[in-house]
Amino acid sequence: MSPQVPRHSLYSLTDSSDCGPEKEEEEEPSRRLTPLENLTLDMCHNENTIKELTVGRRVGFYKVRGEIGCGNFSKVKLAFHALTKDKVAIKVLDKLRLDLQTQRMLSREISSMESLFHPNVVRLYEVVETPSRLYLVLEYAGGGDLHSRITSQGKISEPESKIVFAQILSAVKHMHDNNIIHRDLKAENVLFSCNACVKVADFGFSTRVSTNNQMLDTFCGSPPYAAPELFKDESYMGPPVDVWAMGVLLFFMVTGTMPFRADTVPRLRRCVLEGAYVLPIWVSAPCQRLIQGILKPEPSERYALDQMLGCEWLLPVEFFRPVPPTYRLNPMHLLESGPGRLNQEEEEVRVALQELGVTEEHILNNQSKNSRSPVTGIYRIILHRMQRNKGTERAPMITGVVKDPKRDSLRAYRNLRHTSKLCVLS
Repeated sequence: MSPQVPRHSLYSLTDSSDCGPEKEEEEEPSRRLTPLENLTLDMCHNENTIKELTVGRRVGFYKVRGEIGCGNFSKVKLAFHALTKDKVAIKVLDKLRLDLQTQRMLSREISSMESLFHPNVVRLYEVVETPSRLYLVLEYAGGGDLHSRITSQGKISEPESKIVFAQILSAVKHMHDNNIIHRDLKAENVLFSCNACVKVADFGFSTRVSTNNQMLDTFCGSPPYAAPELFKDESYMGPPVDVWAMGVLLFFMVTGTMPFRADTVPRLRRCVLEGAYVLPIWVSAPCQRLIQGILKPEPSERYALDQMLGCEWLLPVEFFRPVPPTYRLNPMHLLESGPGRLNQEEEEVRVALQELGVTEEHILNNQSKNSRSPVTGIYRIILHRMQRNKGTERAPMITGVVKDPKRDSLRAYRNLRHTSKLCVLS
């Protein structure tokens, strides 16, 4: 037997450094390389590509373009995948500048995004790590953020506010159903995709709780959106904090101003604790009642998400969509389902992966890595593109004016099943 020649590559898609013997390569001179093989070969031997990787103009399989945003600990850059050509946003963090607390926040951010799979939550495609930097490859939302939109164009009409708020509500309910508290809901973190679909972003302050009644004690988020209990330096429950921030968001959308304003944080704290705000008379009565039900200083008296879903103001909005299970974020799902068990969308994703050169062996060798795998990145990008093309991500519609709110208030619960000892209502 001829000896195998080990070849090591930083961008190898397998855990093994063993390749086939050189004799086998000589026996298949006519086989055309797949796009994936061409890319990995280029990244290992092309001088220009290696230089781009060294200076940061490439990150893994992504070609980096200009900066599109920045935060306290990171920069966000526009990029596109060299194989799929899809645009992405890359959050760049300098590992050498991250203290222990920031590292824990980053770990929670990745964990939270791995657990969420919702059309109104920004998707995490891949995590790329180098000795000095960490890169979070995220869904690119090209429509800007809610804060910039309101500050440049003014308040949003109530019909449009309903559509935006309904999507934020749907995203937050999905988070809380998965025991994840965002803790930094604000207009800057509400993004728009190119097709006007709302995307809740930035899970840097998020945390996972064992139950929604679990008490937390860390002040998080932006002071103008902070609930009264956060200013009291006491322990608090997570869901009511997110709900309060949603009330501030809704007020900002329909009026173009913030409910609590002050030039210093101590004065802002006093305004929030007093709970004093003024709603303009031109805001509709149903919208006023919703805001008043949310912005209650006492957390236990604040509206719950289910109450908001069934409120009169949102009744005309059809925004309920089935949420796919999170296991579909893992490409192993394609192999574990077996032949003939995939739906049409999943079959199209499998074929697209094959055309790029992603084989079953690639998927098997990258299992258990979650987002820290280029194979997972390719899979999630293609899966997301297929879903967008099929119209699964679009803004909800307003079906019309509800004539009898009391009678139609059960519409928000039409997917629930109610039981008692005597009967079943479905």
